[in-house]
Amino acid sequence: MAFLSLVAYEDSDSDEESGTNNEGVSFTLNCDSAVEQFLGSPGSSATGLPEDRQCTNTTSVGPLWPFKSPPWQQPQLVDSCKTALQISPHSLPQNPACPNPVKRLAPSSAGVRPYIPKRQKLAPTDDRVSPGPSVRGGPVEGTSANTTSQASGSRMLSEVSERVRPFLGQKVGRMELPRRCHLQLQAHQGPVNTVQWCPAPHTSHLLLSASMDRTVKIWDGAESGRCLQVIAAHSGAVRDACWSPCGRRLLSGSFDTTATLTDVETGSEVVKVGNQFKVTCLALRPNEPDVFLCGGFSPEVKAWDARSSKMVRTYKAGIQQTLDILFLSGEKEFVTSSDSVSRDSADRTLIAWDFGTTAKVSNQIFHERYTCPSLALHPDDDSFVAQTNGNYIAIFSSQRPYRINKRRRYEGHKVEGYAIQCEFSRCGSLLASGSSTGCVHFYDHQSSRTLHTLQAHQEACVSVSLHPVLPSVAATCDWSGEIKIWN
Repeated sequence: MAFLSLVAYEDSDSDEESGTNNEGVSFTLNCDSAVEQFLGSPGSSATGLPEDRQCTNTTSVGPLWPFKSPPWQQPQLVDSCKTALQISPHSLPQNPACPNPVKRLAPSSAGVRPYIPKRQKLAPTDDRVSPGPSVRGGPVEGTSANTTSQASGSRMLSEVSERVRPFLGQKVGRMELPRRCHLQLQAHQGPVNTVQWCPAPHTSHLLLSASMDRTVKIWDGAESGRCLQVIAAHSGAVRDACWSPCGRRLLSGSFDTTATLTDVETGSEVVKVGNQFKVTCLALRPNEPDVFLCGGFSPEVKAWDARSSKMVRTYKAGIQQTLDILFLSGEKEFVTSSDSVSRDSADRTLIAWDFGTTAKVSNQIFHERYTCPSLALHPDDDSFVAQTNGNYIAIFSSQRPYRINKRRRYEGHKVEGYAIQCEFSRCGSLLASGSSTGCVHFYDHQSSRTLHTLQAHQEACVSVSLHPVLPSVAATCDWSGEIKIWN
């Protein structure tokens, strides 16, 4: 087999013996120029050589001509180039028109494979990073930003907040007064009817809000203030919502006559019941959270069992509307607040019921001519309070016969027809109440004196919730759709 040389030697045959036109070109060819001659330059023919240097049956012109020396005496330039490029001589195509074809580099369709370190080769397959576009400052184009956000939100719904973690397991101390705004959220498109911290300590960073814009939202209230879940289970305004004791579910009632129990992490409905009246108040039985009460624009209060989705009891009274429901400490009895008043007294304004027999225990608890839009139970004492439209909070015994304490009342805030809510701190030393003026009033439970007044909102502040774990954190909402976190 004949070979081609890329350089001229002194002991080569003469031009006359070889039949070529040696132009006397003496040059040194480096590896890159050799590769260019193998691969061909623009204007080359199919053989990969320039058109004026193709092999034909006639005499070749230029510095490339056949070698007559044995293969072991051929120059090492071409071999060194082949070695550098890892070219296999058997893989090079041949030109049938040329008796002594020049071997050239075959184009690789697979491309050059990247170098993989040995350590990465030996690593488990699951730990290797697949090649892809670099992510910097956000998701790659073509991926879903909502997927990342939902995954992060799902983790925050179940994980313990770093702000709450240091306080877990500690003994409940005295609640400190919040004084400055930590977060301000324009949370809803309509008035916010209630805000409530999750009662489970490990997920107590979660804050729910129910609004007239038909939604219930879950917020990271302790740290970022980000909305983690939006629950749109109702077609009407959501008047009330509350957590289950475990913090995994929430119960919401709406003007669309339904009450819905929802899984917090997935946002899916667990059960949905129809009451045939607009729902304005709800209450979960503390030791049996699968059973809950619904009240609203009806003379009836209905008890439902979420396990069977059936109504188990009905409590009937000669009233037009139920404003609030509160289970007492023994859970065998509960109190309802209604809009029923007479000319001289508020007969049937507060009614105590026996949960098991549906019988009225007492309907002569409150005798003043004011309705009570909200109720709250003290965590330790045998007492509960009722917010009144007389611009004060009355306190009652939670044991029969539920006597009112006429020597103590909490005054200074304004109600003026709003469903202003009030709440005790976990330690029981503080009582907080919203106000139609936008303020939040903090009272000492024992002395009933005002400890602090916080100018929280421009609109009516209808709800305030004190954090169950963090000692000085509170959440407030107003009639314009705004939520604020205070510490």
